[in-house]
Amino acid sequence: MGEEQPKPVEETNPVVSVSVVKSDMARDPKSSWFTPKRLLIIFCVINLINYVDRGAIASNGVNGSRRTCTDSGTCSSGSGIQGDFNLNNFEDGVLSSAFMVGLLVASPIFASLAKSVNPFRLIGVGLSVWTLATAGCGFSRDFWSITIFRMLVGVGEASFISLAAPFIDDNAPVAQKTAWLAIFYMCIPSGVALGYVYGGLVGGHFNWRYAFWGEAIVMFPFAVLGFVMKPLQLKGFSPSGSKKAVGSCRDSCLRSSRSKLKQTFQVRALHPELIIYMSKGESSNLNQVSRFLKDVKVLLLDKVYVVNVLGYISYNFVIGAYSYWGPKAGYNIYHMSNADMIFGGVTIVCGILGTLAGGFVLDFMTATISNAFKLLSVATYLPLRVL
Repeated sequence: MGEEQPKPVEETNPVVSVSVVKSDMARDPKSSWFTPKRLLIIFCVINLINYVDRGAIASNGVNGSRRTCTDSGTCSSGSGIQGDFNLNNFEDGVLSSAFMVGLLVASPIFASLAKSVNPFRLIGVGLSVWTLATAGCGFSRDFWSITIFRMLVGVGEASFISLAAPFIDDNAPVAQKTAWLAIFYMCIPSGVALGYVYGGLVGGHFNWRYAFWGEAIVMFPFAVLGFVMKPLQLKGFSPSGSKKAVGSCRDSCLRSSRSKLKQTFQVRALHPELIIYMSKGESSNLNQVSRFLKDVKVLLLDKVYVVNVLGYISYNFVIGAYSYWGPKAGYNIYHMSNADMIFGGVTIVCGILGTLAGGFVLDFMTATISNAFKLLSVATYLPLRVL
């Protein structure tokens, strides 16, 4: 009669304490210095560095030329990666696309993990891998070592590529959403163009290895930022109530959650049969593999998505070949000593003008997905028709 009665299970469920934490975070986004606008700037710089790497490895200063011998027996030692490792054109092509292996494998994994892990922490992990892999490219000693490092560069890039755009889409003001995304994607041609120039200058005046080391140094602070940014929830994702997420709450919220967790442990001690039930629920929430496979199945059954992916593959097949082999063709075939500068200038001007003009024309046509693909098809077809 004098014994204290245990509180009902409904009041002590640990899920309640986690939900309180997450709702408190959602109501107090201004407590962090990392506002959406500032994060947009940070994401644009990271995106720029990513594509500087794409342009740098395609530049003549970094990629270089293979060893050649004339009929008279005079041989040149070659330059850049191709000259140091004596790569043929096939091996050079493999090197340019090796990062896609890591990107394709890791992108869906990072996107799936974002449902239960803070996306910014995933970006921090990915950028850390990117930084180490890029530095490793500078230390590579043969074709296989640099190829493996390029694959890891793709793994690191995957976390950022798959999570940054959804964050911008979620947090941009409705009236400025298109502008925010346009600014973010404008960094792609700008980054490639700067990469051409950067690779040509560094490779020409120093050594191609310094180009990769420089990229790693510049990216390192952003990798650290991924671990210190205050968690912000994506609308399409549900960050888990991890210890770090709980720790970012206010003191009052922490005291409340600790009290409820203590009550939960008391209930488990008094009712051990509940442990089996609760363990089953916890294991189901952590079943990432099953959730990932379900997501993949949904995507593969979406005909519109599959057709768009196939079309985008064809588009990148052409653009990728041009962007990688263009500077080399200008240097070897047309003997353009400043091919990197010319391709860099053309790419950055056309990239910025194309992005702005495309947005203006699309607004005039009415911004729909159907009209966007029509405009992209026409804009891609006309230059190829002229060539």
